[in-house]
Formats: sequence, structure tokens, C-alpha cells
Amino acid sequence: MLKNSMNVALLLLIQLLLIAIAVQYSTADESFDVRQHLSTVSRYGIVKDISDDSFAPSQNIDQCTPIHLNLVARHGTRAPTKKRIRELEAFAARLEVLVRDVKEQKQSLDKIPAWLMGWNSPWKGKRTGGELISEGEDELYHLGIRVREQFPSLFSDEYHPAIYSIKTTQVPRASASAVAFGMGLFSGKGKLGPGGHRAFAVTSESRASDTVLRFHDCCQSYKDFRKSQEPTVKKLTEPVLDEITHELVKQYGLNFTKQDVSSLWFLCKQEASLLNITNQACSLFSPAEVSLLEWADDLELFILKGYGNSLNYRMGVPLLEDVIQSMEQAIKAKDEGYAPGSYEKARLRFAHAETLLPFSCLIGLFLEESEFELIQREQTLQYPPKPPKTRNWRGNLVAPFAGNNMLVLYSCASDNSSKYFVKVLHNERPIPIPGCNGSDSCPFEVFKERIVAPHLKHDYSALCNLNLEQKKDSAPGMFSQMFGWIFSPRNADTPAQKVEL
Repeated sequence: MLKNSMNVALLLLIQLLLIAIAVQYSTADESFDVRQHLSTVSRYGIVKDISDDSFAPSQNIDQCTPIHLNLVARHGTRAPTKKRIRELEAFAARLEVLVRDVKEQKQSLDKIPAWLMGWNSPWKGKRTGGELISEGEDELYHLGIRVREQFPSLFSDEYHPAIYSIKTTQVPRASASAVAFGMGLFSGKGKLGPGGHRAFAVTSESRASDTVLRFHDCCQSYKDFRKSQEPTVKKLTEPVLDEITHELVKQYGLNFTKQDVSSLWFLCKQEASLLNITNQACSLFSPAEVSLLEWADDLELFILKGYGNSLNYRMGVPLLEDVIQSMEQAIKAKDEGYAPGSYEKARLRFAHAETLLPFSCLIGLFLEESEFELIQREQTLQYPPKPPKTRNWRGNLVAPFAGNNMLVLYSCASDNSSKYFVKVLHNERPIPIPGCNGSDSCPFEVFKERIVAPHLKHDYSALCNLNLEQKKDSAPGMFSQMFGWIFSPRNADTPAQKVEL
């Protein structure tokens, strides 16, 4: 009895939230762009310019010179995986059954959207999935061009893999993203074709032992934790699906289940992001409902991949160590007067949301000052609040397709209070860093002491119950790719491949 009363109370609360959000959006429905509310399925170009206009970038490095750049980027927009393609084909059959039930009961079809009758998946019959699509190639290609334009002195040297290191995971969409970025970064620098392209090296570690970019896949403790949290995520997000399912059944006269609504929301995200179609699956949901579904996605992201548990990001310590080591090498090269062309100037990495999100958490992005202090003391944070309340943690901003963090190391004149500074850009924009007193930059030593050092006391192997020597490598440890991905059959997902963002 008590359980039923609690369920009723939760449903009433969701109804009140829907009403509140509806009031908020009632005057702005015409300007509401669902493509800006797709959590991590958002396309980069749609969301990269969404920012906090109240934040003023720091001026303390205006007279400084960039000497090194670290980039951690997610792959660009990709096709649905093979598993998801099969699910969409099954969902087409399910929609057919729902419409047939209405017809057999001799009910009116007037409320059913025309597109829904006879709908087939746009990916029907496709045998491969998960690959970088042309929009994703474009995202990374132009990102490469913009990075070179923003930091011309860093990319003025003749190309050499020891100067411009490009690393990726062994997942084809990530390596393809690295190639697209490199084509933009080095365009006009070579003699290949009318675009003046040049060959460049892209290297990768084996999936079985890549603790720098695929730490999530090598960490057994994290896999166990993630599985244990799935019931919690379901309990927190299910009331949203319950209420929206009730509303859609009432509005369209189809006997939708929660699973149907979940599939419709997934379809909406794929159609809107990959195909720019917003008048089919997405049109079934009001702006208020989209906001709640987006929040549910963001909440799951927070719990399983973000600040919801320190293991989510502490397992990224090998990546953080790699970033700091590259900066220290650049400082040594500067201090000891290494000859131009003899030291690294950029370390460029291409991976997944499961890489970018933990790294953002390690450096304290998307936190208030008080929250930063909490995670430094290894205390838990509050979950992102439901709409219509505002929140910093939004999947469309923290990890859209091609989302990225750039850490730029600057050398400053001797009369500056510090000789070296670190500036952080997220999605190419300066972003406040709580560990730097809310500025987007701070002295390198302060960055190391306040932000990095508390994490480095944790050992990856101890965190993850891992003995790397026991892992058997069946793939080569490193490879170079020079546009070969375009023709490679490995762009297809293999059956054993886990679905990743």
C-alpha cells in the first residue's frame, strides 16, 4: 500500500514538473530547437556556441606565448551501431502492430501521425554500423582548421610525428576522426592533390591494454560499478517515462509502453542529429517532455560516467598523467633552449565520450567552487536538478559529438608573476576552472598542485583491480593509418564490440 502511494506521489510530482516546464516554454515553442536538447547525441555545430555569456575570459596571459597544446576529443557524429539498427527495425514492426490494433478495434486513426503509419527505419537493411558519417568527418576536419588558425605559432613547424603526435583508440570512428582532423590541420601543408594535403601518422594502443584512452574498458572495478548502478538509474528515470507514456497514449490513441517511448526518444535523437528530421519522432514530444527526457539522459551520464562516483573519473588518471608529462617536457624544452623542430608542440588525442567525460571531471569542469571542494575531499555531489531548474551538467555541452578539451601551455615574460600558465578551452571556448579560482587559466604549478596532485595519489591498477601482465594482446600494440580507414572493412562493428558513445 505504501509503495503504491509513493508511486502515485512520484507521478503527481512529474505531472507538476511537466506543467511548470510547459509554462516556461509556452512562449518560446517556435524558437525551441530539439537538436539542442539531445544530450550526447548532439551534433557539434548545433551546440558548440552555446555558452555562459556571463563568463569573462581572463586577461592574465595576453602577453604570453603558447608553447604546447593538449587536445582530448570525442569522435564526430556517427551512425547507429548494428545493435541499435536491429532494434529500430524491430521497432518498425512494433509500430505496425500498434496501428493494426487500432484498426482492428475500429477506432479512429485521425490522432495517429501520418508518418507513423507504414514507417520504416532509414537504416533498414544496413549491415554495418557505428562508423563516422560525413557530418562527423566535416566536424573534425573544420575543427583541425580552426585549431591551426587559433594557434598559428604552434603549427608553423614542418610536420614530424615527434612534433605533432596524433593518438587514437582502435575503434574505427575514433581513428577516422583523427584522420579527418589531421587533414584539416595540415591542409595546404603538403603536395597531395588539389588541397595540398600531406600524409601523417596516427598511432594507437591495443584495445586490451590502452589505459590512456580506453581506461574504462580495461577497468574491471568500473565495469562492476556500472552494472550495479543500473537499477538506481532506472528507479530515478522511470517516473519520467511513466508520465510521458501516459500522455502519449492519451494524445495519439496508441497503446505505447515505456519501452516504446524509450525507442521513440532514441529515434528522435537519431533522426534529428543525423538526418535533420525533427517533424517525425521528435514532434510526438512537447518541449517540456523533451526537456525531461534530456534530463533523464544527463542524469544517467552523471551517475555512470561523470561526477556520480569518483571511480568514474579517477580511472582516467593515466590520461591526466600523460597530459602533465607532455607539459613538463615542453617546459624543459623551453628552459633548456631546445632547437626548433626538436621537441613536441602538440599532443592530439581522439577517443570517446567515455574518455572525454572523465577527463573533464578530473580537471573540475562544470562545477561550482563549493562542488570542486567536495570532490577534492572525495565527497559525493547532488544529482543534476530536474527542469525547469538550470544545471551545469548537460550532455549536449559536456560531450557532444566531436566535443573536446584543449589545455594550452603558455610561456610568459620573466616579469610575470609566474613563468608558465595553463589555459583550458572546452569546445574551443574558455571555460571557468574552479581549481583556478573560477578563471580559465592559472599558473602551471597551481594547476598541478590544486587540480592534478589530489588525483595522482590514486593508482590505476589498484583502482581497477588490474594486472596488465595477465591481459593477452591479440592485436598489434601500435599502428599507423594514412587514410586507409576510408577503404577498411573494419569500419563495421564486430559482434563482440560493446556499444560506446
